[in-house]
Amino acid sequence: MKLIVIKFHFVTIIIESREQINMLKGILTKIKQGLKTFKPSEEKIARFILDNPDRAIGLSITDLANFSGTSEASVVRFCKTLDLKGYKDLKLSISYDLSTSSDKEGIIHEKIKIGDKPNDILAKISAGSMQAIEDTKEVLSLDNLEKAIDKISESKRIYIFGIGASAIVGLDLQYKFMRINIPTFAFLDSDMQLTSATNMEEGDVAIGISTSGRTKDVIEALKEGKKRGATTIAITQYGQSPILEFSDIDLFIAYVENTFRSGAMASRIAQLNLIDTIFMGVAAKRHNQVFESLKDTREIVEDKKY
Repeated sequence: MKLIVIKFHFVTIIIESREQINMLKGILTKIKQGLKTFKPSEEKIARFILDNPDRAIGLSITDLANFSGTSEASVVRFCKTLDLKGYKDLKLSISYDLSTSSDKEGIIHEKIKIGDKPNDILAKISAGSMQAIEDTKEVLSLDNLEKAIDKISESKRIYIFGIGASAIVGLDLQYKFMRINIPTFAFLDSDMQLTSATNMEEGDVAIGISTSGRTKDVIEALKEGKKRGATTIAITQYGQSPILEFSDIDLFIAYVENTFRSGAMASRIAQLNLIDTIFMGVAAKRHNQVFESLKDTREIVEDKKY
């Protein structure tokens, strides 16, 4: 790609590769999404940056520590939590976000309130879903997405674990893979999920779907799959959570806070958008086989219509 130079206030950012863009982009979204999972000192730093992003990029590491009421060591740990190499990358990432924010269309998303009329609810639900998708694009690692697609494409069998609404998302992914002839197992019952995990072996892929990253049954199934030699993939909200301990590849989605569980609805939309992306990525890698499989499954379903 061509060399890109971005100047913002007194900071000059020189971008030489797609990898560098992936590293720099979406840092403010990541900080906002991970806020509740940070350690207390890291949360102080995060809140100061979110409240004063323009000011933060001009501060030394000592100044940021002082203004946030923490220490330089806490700032360094905060950078590591965000998968950044150091404080310089944090300032560059914030600068990049601020310099590109004017090019993005803002999504106005409000909380649903008692007394809202149907047209208001429709507008707010739609805005929440769009925000979840856009924020997911910011927190999702494209490198990890590519790794997940490669592993699934090369796998012998796929096992999908999820509880409640996440299980429904898993069934949708199972159906998609079934249509292109990839052996895939997904069960609504948690005991059956854990039992199926004991059958996994090297060459298989286990996908655990948990918005919170704290669903015990999903974590236990993923842990069992990892123990058996399978490649494990976690689809979960951005931030630190127990499921990551047993995940080889982390695929983060964004969470939209709201009332009446509409935040969970928006997260489900983000999950569905992500699994559609995974499916299309795998289908593209298996294009010769996929064409015939999709043709056959389409024809047999069409035969059942009047």
